[in-house]
Amino acid sequence: FHGCYSVGDDQLWGVVRRKSAANTLAALKSIRAARPDGAPIYVILDNLSAHKGLKIRSWAARNKVELCFTPTYASWANPIEAQFGPLRTFVIAGSNHPNHTVLARRLQAYLRWRNANARHPDVLAAQRRERARIRSERQRRWGQPATRAA
Repeated sequence: FHGCYSVGDDQLWGVVRRKSAANTLAALKSIRAARPDGAPIYVILDNLSAHKGLKIRSWAARNKVELCFTPTYASWANPIEAQFGPLRTFVIAGSNHPNHTVLARRLQAYLRWRNANARHPDVLAAQRRERARIRSERQRRWGQPATRAA
Protein backbone atom coordinates (compact mmCIF):
# COMPACT_ATOMS: atom_id res chain seq x y z
CA PHE A 1 0.00 0.00 0.00
CA HIS A 2 1.48 3.33 -1.06
CA GLY A 3 -0.20 5.70 1.35
CA CYS A 4 -0.21 9.46 0.83
CA TYR A 5 -1.29 11.95 3.50
CA SER A 6 -1.71 15.69 3.08
CA VAL A 7 -1.07 17.17 6.53
CA GLY A 8 -2.54 20.56 5.60
CA ASP A 9 -5.70 19.18 4.02
CA ASP A 10 -6.01 16.17 6.38
CA GLN A 11 -6.67 14.01 3.33
CA LEU A 12 -5.47 10.42 2.92
CA TRP A 13 -5.21 8.47 -0.32
CA GLY A 14 -3.23 5.58 -1.63
CA VAL A 15 -2.90 2.72 -4.05
CA VAL A 16 -2.21 -0.97 -3.57
CA ARG A 17 0.98 -1.76 -5.46
CA ARG A 18 4.23 -3.59 -4.90
CA LYS A 19 6.99 -1.46 -3.46
CA SER A 20 9.25 -0.66 -6.38
CA ALA A 21 10.95 2.41 -7.80
CA ALA A 22 8.42 2.63 -10.67
CA ASN A 23 5.45 2.45 -8.29
CA THR A 24 7.05 4.93 -5.90
CA LEU A 25 7.50 7.35 -8.79
CA ALA A 26 3.85 6.84 -9.79
CA ALA A 27 2.79 7.62 -6.20
CA LEU A 28 4.94 10.78 -6.20
CA LYS A 29 3.38 11.86 -9.49
CA SER A 30 -0.10 11.44 -7.96
CA ILE A 31 0.98 13.65 -5.06
CA ARG A 32 2.26 16.31 -7.47
CA ALA A 33 -0.98 16.08 -9.49
CA ALA A 34 -2.97 16.69 -6.31
CA ARG A 35 -1.18 20.03 -5.96
CA PRO A 36 -1.02 21.40 -9.54
CA ASP A 37 -0.28 24.99 -8.47
CA GLY A 38 3.46 24.26 -8.59
CA ALA A 39 4.03 25.03 -4.90
CA PRO A 40 6.90 23.09 -3.33
CA ILE A 41 5.91 19.76 -1.80
CA TYR A 42 7.76 18.03 1.01
CA VAL A 43 7.36 14.25 0.99
CA ILE A 44 8.38 12.20 4.01
CA LEU A 45 9.60 8.74 3.03
CA ASP A 46 11.14 5.83 4.85
CA ASN A 47 14.63 4.69 3.92
CA LEU A 48 13.51 1.99 1.48
CA SER A 49 15.98 1.76 -1.39
CA ALA A 50 13.11 1.93 -3.91
CA HIS A 51 12.60 5.55 -2.79
CA LYS A 52 16.14 6.69 -3.53
CA GLY A 53 16.77 5.89 -7.20
CA LEU A 54 18.22 8.36 -9.66
CA LYS A 55 14.97 8.58 -11.66
CA ILE A 56 13.02 9.48 -8.53
CA ARG A 57 15.54 12.03 -7.31
CA SER A 58 15.85 13.74 -10.70
CA TRP A 59 12.06 13.80 -11.21
CA ALA A 60 11.62 15.28 -7.72
CA ALA A 61 14.20 18.00 -8.41
CA ARG A 62 12.48 18.98 -11.68
CA ASN A 63 9.01 19.08 -10.07
CA LYS A 64 9.68 20.99 -6.83
CA VAL A 65 9.29 17.89 -4.67
CA GLU A 66 11.62 17.70 -1.68
CA LEU A 67 12.26 14.12 -0.52
CA CYS A 68 12.66 13.95 3.26
CA PHE A 69 13.85 10.56 4.49
CA THR A 70 13.18 9.39 8.04
CA PRO A 71 16.16 7.92 9.85
CA THR A 72 16.42 4.14 10.04
CA TYR A 73 13.97 2.70 12.61
CA ALA A 74 12.22 6.06 12.94
CA SER A 75 9.00 5.50 11.03
CA TRP A 76 7.23 6.69 14.20
CA ALA A 77 8.39 10.20 13.21
CA ASN A 78 6.42 10.07 9.93
CA PRO A 79 2.96 11.72 10.29
CA ILE A 80 1.33 9.14 8.02
CA GLU A 81 2.10 6.29 10.43
CA ALA A 82 -0.67 7.48 12.79
CA GLN A 83 -3.10 7.15 9.86
CA PHE A 84 -2.34 3.45 9.35
CA GLY A 85 -3.61 2.38 12.80
CA PRO A 86 -7.21 3.44 12.10
CA LEU A 87 -6.92 1.96 8.60
CA ARG A 88 -5.90 -1.39 10.12
CA THR A 89 -8.65 -1.11 12.75
CA PHE A 90 -11.47 -0.31 10.34
CA VAL A 91 -10.42 -2.38 7.30
CA ILE A 92 -8.07 -5.21 8.17
CA ALA A 93 -8.72 -6.21 11.81
CA GLY A 94 -10.98 -9.25 12.05
CA SER A 95 -11.41 -9.47 8.29
CA ASN A 96 -11.11 -12.37 5.92
CA HIS A 97 -10.79 -10.83 2.46
CA PRO A 98 -10.90 -13.54 -0.22
CA ASN A 99 -8.26 -11.84 -2.40
CA HIS A 100 -6.21 -8.68 -2.91
CA THR A 101 -8.80 -7.13 -5.22
CA VAL A 102 -11.45 -7.19 -2.51
CA LEU A 103 -8.97 -5.85 0.04
CA ALA A 104 -8.02 -3.01 -2.34
CA ARG A 105 -11.72 -2.13 -2.81
CA ARG A 106 -12.28 -2.07 0.95
CA LEU A 107 -9.19 0.10 1.45
CA GLN A 108 -10.44 2.59 -1.16
CA ALA A 109 -13.94 2.58 0.39
CA TYR A 110 -12.39 3.33 3.80
CA LEU A 111 -10.28 6.15 2.33
CA ARG A 112 -13.38 7.73 0.75
CA TRP A 113 -15.28 7.44 4.06
CA ARG A 114 -12.31 8.69 6.10
CA ASN A 115 -11.81 11.79 3.95
CA ALA A 116 -15.53 12.59 4.01
CA ASN A 117 -15.60 12.15 7.82
CA ALA A 118 -12.09 13.28 8.73
CA ARG A 119 -13.26 14.96 11.95
CA HIS A 120 -15.47 12.02 12.99
CA PRO A 121 -14.96 11.19 16.70
CA ASP A 122 -14.14 7.53 15.94
CA VAL A 123 -11.40 8.54 13.49
CA LEU A 124 -9.96 11.11 15.90
CA ALA A 125 -9.95 8.61 18.77
CA ALA A 126 -8.28 5.92 16.64
CA GLN A 127 -5.64 8.43 15.49
CA ARG A 128 -4.91 9.48 19.10
CA ARG A 129 -4.50 5.85 20.17
CA GLU A 130 -2.18 5.14 17.26
CA ARG A 131 -0.04 8.23 17.90
CA ALA A 132 0.29 7.22 21.56
CA ARG A 133 1.20 3.66 20.58
CA ILE A 134 3.83 4.85 18.12
CA ARG A 135 5.36 7.25 20.65
CA SER A 136 5.46 4.62 23.39
CA GLU A 137 6.99 2.10 21.00
CA ARG A 138 10.12 4.23 20.74
CA GLN A 139 9.92 5.56 24.34
CA ARG A 140 10.90 9.05 23.19
CA ARG A 141 9.64 12.02 21.27
CA TRP A 142 10.92 13.52 18.05
CA GLY A 143 14.07 15.56 18.59
CA GLN A 144 15.10 14.00 21.89
CA PRO A 145 18.40 12.13 22.00
CA ALA A 146 18.32 8.36 22.23
CA THR A 147 19.09 6.95 25.65
CA ARG A 148 21.11 3.80 26.11
CA ALA A 149 19.79 0.95 28.23
CA ALA A 150 21.98 0.13 31.22
